Amino acid sequence: MLFEDLEKDPLFKNLVSSCEYPWDCIKNLKSFLKDNLPKKLPSNFPLNEPVPQSLLLVENEELIPLSELEVTEEGFFFKGKKVNGAIIYAGSFFTDRELYFENGVVVEPFAYVSGPGYFSEKSSIRHGAYVRGSVYAGKGAVIGHTTEVKNSIFLSEAKAAHFAYVGDSLLGKNVNLGAGTKLANLKFLKKVITFSIEGEVLHTGMRKLGAILGDNAQTGCNSVLQPGTVLGKGSFVFPGKTVGPGIFPPKSKFR
Repeated sequence: MLFEDLEKDPLFKNLVSSCEYPWDCIKNLKSFLKDNLPKKLPSNFPLNEPVPQSLLLVENEELIPLSELEVTEEGFFFKGKKVNGAIIYAGSFFTDRELYFENGVVVEPFAYVSGPGYFSEKSSIRHGAYVRGSVYAGKGAVIGHTTEVKNSIFLSEAKAAHFAYVGDSLLGKNVNLGAGTKLANLKFLKKVITFSIEGEVLHTGMRKLGAILGDNAQTGCNSVLQPGTVLGKGSFVFPGKTVGPGIFPPKSKFR
């Protein structure tokens, strides 16, 4: 099993229950998000222009300028009432309303975000990130500085903190991608991705499929996972290594 203890990722738990294979979750992600967003961004949320001032987005529906909040050790207060929400910094850029942010999410300046997307409690989209749509981020997940993410799933505490490319991929709980990691998603010949298991060929039906990393897997700096790579739980890819394609067992090590 690639993923365990999905209580921190209830939305993904619902998605995976309808998937025969883990790559089916990636294939179905866009439509699932569109059907399961609790709310869209409010009509007065600035789109297709840099956000002009830093905001607290309360329950994905009310916008309060950070400059109007009282900040204490106990949290944010507005007109004497404690408020929680997602912090959206000035300079970030959003292209549509099909986005949902739980409390404690932080979107840093100059991040570019397209929907659909769901960002769980205390996840973060850091400065200069490029979120191209169809993204689920679990609790505490990190989409880092100049990281590009497209049609991908980050389970709780998964991190691609620096200079990564994550395309059509699934990162399990506590996965960490070293700086410069690339999860490639398209073969040179653009053929459909297949897997071979005990002589049986599995056709994914997907031309674009990156990597699927089980819980606690890690990659070193500047490593590359080729299209159609599945790493078992607790696997390690050492810096500068190219791995895959194929399915690899738990605790595999690539030196």
